[in-house]
Amino acid sequence: MGLFDFFKKKPQTQEEEQALDKGLEKTKEGFLSKITKAVVGKSTVDDDVLDNLEEVLVTSDVGVTTTLKIIDRIQARVARDKYVSTSELNNLLKEEIQTLLAENNSSDFENFNYGDHKPYVIMVVGVNGVGKTTTIGKLAHQLKQGGSKVVLGAADTFRAAAVDQLKLWGERVDVRVVAQAMGSDPASVAYDTIKSAVANGEDVCIIDTAGRLHNKVGLMNELTKIKNVMQKVVPGAPHEILLVLDASTGQNAIEQCTQFTQATDVNALALTKLDGTAKGGVVIGISDQFKIPVKYIGVGEKIGDLQLFNKKEFVDSFSNRILKQLSEIRLSFFTGND
Repeated sequence: MGLFDFFKKKPQTQEEEQALDKGLEKTKEGFLSKITKAVVGKSTVDDDVLDNLEEVLVTSDVGVTTTLKIIDRIQARVARDKYVSTSELNNLLKEEIQTLLAENNSSDFENFNYGDHKPYVIMVVGVNGVGKTTTIGKLAHQLKQGGSKVVLGAADTFRAAAVDQLKLWGERVDVRVVAQAMGSDPASVAYDTIKSAVANGEDVCIIDTAGRLHNKVGLMNELTKIKNVMQKVVPGAPHEILLVLDASTGQNAIEQCTQFTQATDVNALALTKLDGTAKGGVVIGISDQFKIPVKYIGVGEKIGDLQLFNKKEFVDSFSNRILKQLSEIRLSFFTGND
């Protein structure tokens, strides 16, 4: 398998590609500006360039450990190839990031269609404010567009706003929502939702949970109880425990990932609000550090702006204009033109 032949999937539509590019615009602009400063006036990739690149990656929230891995890889390439020009740096960086993601259990997904289990049960976790309920609504929309019958369970019974918001999303995308009175046992809501999904022959069941980062023991006990109740109805459920993180919070997202992975068996990640941050590198750092696949990314406010994560397309969108613009900026620097 070649470097870029990570998977077989339908190509992005032009609209999806434009949404991804637009969503990562701030990340690209910030990254471009920093890379430019790292290499301007240089013709080869030397220690100074690598030191500056290290700073760029860290400040883009890639994370120190992952940054050092990338720098070590580029340094090894430079030593092996003897001469690497700064104009080659962008392509070299893309290749190494893509290779790193490919090694980190970061699977690519073909479509919003889960046919191995019926119902396919997704338990969604994450702190308040990260876009958890919005992600559930957008995911339900994508699944329904793909022909799946979907039901939502409002198991965040501690906040009336959370239940009401999920109901609004249910109305918006025309999917059924199971809810109980405020303060009800979240596990009871999950049980009723899955039981009704089985009875109604629905394909996907998505359970929202409380977005509280209370003590680890309390969080673990609550999520474990919900999982155990689910398995009474559908053995092996939940099939996916999806942790939703806000990419704009940078290193806080990594800390939240640490807390939730210690509390439950998270096996998929969704990174939201990539359109509102210049620090999209957190996607790379989280994938590398936790070895959990990033499955979905949010790149805008529109209902269709939740996309399946794809390594090559993400890194290309992150970097694809840097080489050309770097060349233009360096030429302007040497000629004295603005």
